[in-house]
Amino acid sequence: MRKFLLFLFAFASLLATVPVAAQESAPIVQARRAGLIGERYDGYLGFVVPNVPAELHRQVNSINIRRRSLYHDLAARKGVTPEEVGITAACSLLGRIGIGEYYLSGQGGWRRYVPGQSPVPAYCG
Repeated sequence: MRKFLLFLFAFASLLATVPVAAQESAPIVQARRAGLIGERYDGYLGFVVPNVPAELHRQVNSINIRRRSLYHDLAARKGVTPEEVGITAACSLLGRIGIGEYYLSGQGGWRRYVPGQSPVPAYCG
């Protein structure tokens, strides 16, 4: 268990070194700010609204495919599940969303990040 926790901490630290906006294209950043997409508790991007432009849908899917690949690779190397890696990544990603952006908590329902609250779940520590 200790080995697993050390891995999770190291992974979250690694993600924290690269800002979310630096990882994404301008249309993705704009869509976040417009409330069309947001970070999910499982380490993936999600759609806040049901109908988004086809190109935005394609870009979000492309990002999620790259994330899924990364999560599977890391999970295989560390002997954990891809879901555990995704949830750990989400701890870092949720900590870096901007005021006014949306996030999906593990309890369901999209929420808008406002000052004075934290989008990071308690289990992230």
